[in-house]
Amino acid sequence: MKVIAIVVSGETHWMLIDENTIVEQAITVGINPFYHSRREISHLIRLQLPDEFFKRRWEHIYFYGAGCSGEEKTKIVESSLVAQFRTLVTVLPNLLGVARSLFGDNQGIACILGTISNSGLYNGQEIIQSVRPLGYVLGDEGSGAYLGKIFLSDYLKGIPPQSIKDAFFEEYGATVDMIMNDVYLNPSPERTLVYYSRFLQKHTNNEYVYQLIYNGFMKFFTRNISAYDHGAYPISFIGDVAARYETVLRRAATDFGISIKDVYQSPMQGLLRYHSGH
Repeated sequence: MKVIAIVVSGETHWMLIDENTIVEQAITVGINPFYHSRREISHLIRLQLPDEFFKRRWEHIYFYGAGCSGEEKTKIVESSLVAQFRTLVTVLPNLLGVARSLFGDNQGIACILGTISNSGLYNGQEIIQSVRPLGYVLGDEGSGAYLGKIFLSDYLKGIPPQSIKDAFFEEYGATVDMIMNDVYLNPSPERTLVYYSRFLQKHTNNEYVYQLIYNGFMKFFTRNISAYDHGAYPISFIGDVAARYETVLRRAATDFGISIKDVYQSPMQGLLRYHSGH
């Protein structure tokens, strides 16, 4: 039996698998060694995972993490997992996990659109080309944090139509001071941006909202997918933003000149298939 975990859309998704069967699943906060120390990661794992995950020593732990591309940060997560599970642990970037989920042993361009955005060209074994996502300040185009940032900026400058401004205030009661404090005084401002971005889902029939989301996806294609030979490979997406706005995403892709193969909210079923066969 193995434990498979991957960080997507600001959460860590865990599953305990026995060959091709999921025995137990759980969701904890999104673990990231750039934001969490070794001690904090160990604490989160022990407190938030069900007891089922600690009842025995498992065959292997595969952890696909955000911020796990460099040796130093990877070691932080690895040592935390070893301390908790006391078994063999492999820590890999979450983009590789997404690629394995989407394409298995085949080639393709794997894309994440959730709290953050990311992409990479996968050769069936590893990511051979990627574009730096740069985070919610400098990049992450099309992500929940990016859409929230653009919308809040517009809202505070009075740009959306009055109906949208009224609906937003009615739902959140958000004043200028409240929004500014939520963004600039919050230790995790990207979560604030994602929180407010969820308002958009209820109003995609509004032309302003639709265009904001559409433009965010076009930015993602222009600043990320343009770097790849995207006509030569299938392109697929994982993430709650991709799934939530799939119709808009596919429209933007068509207008950009690409065809999207698959869109999934979660990578877990694909990872189950991959690790059951490896």
